[in-house]
Amino acid sequence: MAFRPRGPRPGPPKSAEEIDEIVRKLRNEQTRPENYRERSLKLHGWICAKCGREFELSNLHLLTVHHKDGNHNYNPPDGSNWENLCVYCHDDEHSRSILADYLAGKDKKR
Repeated sequence: MAFRPRGPRPGPPKSAEEIDEIVRKLRNEQTRPENYRERSLKLHGWICAKCGREFELSNLHLLTVHHKDGNHNYNPPDGSNWENLCVYCHDDEHSRSILADYLAGKDKKR
């Protein structure tokens, strides 16, 4: 008895155009990490949540997304873990937690 693979039987070979179309569809549906920055900018606007500075396209690169809980992998679609902060406020936000840890005696080197 000859070996017969299970599953659906393959159909006729696909043309190059059909293969290209399949690849295009797969790339569009690909489960890549969603661009949470673009979504946060749409949801929260082009303004720093801390200092209130408003941004334009020419300086939008200075507006960053801060993850409130510190987990960059937690990106709920409603944007509840994000706040848009300018680079200066974002640096301040992170340096505050470093200073607080230092003052509380939480040395990360231990």
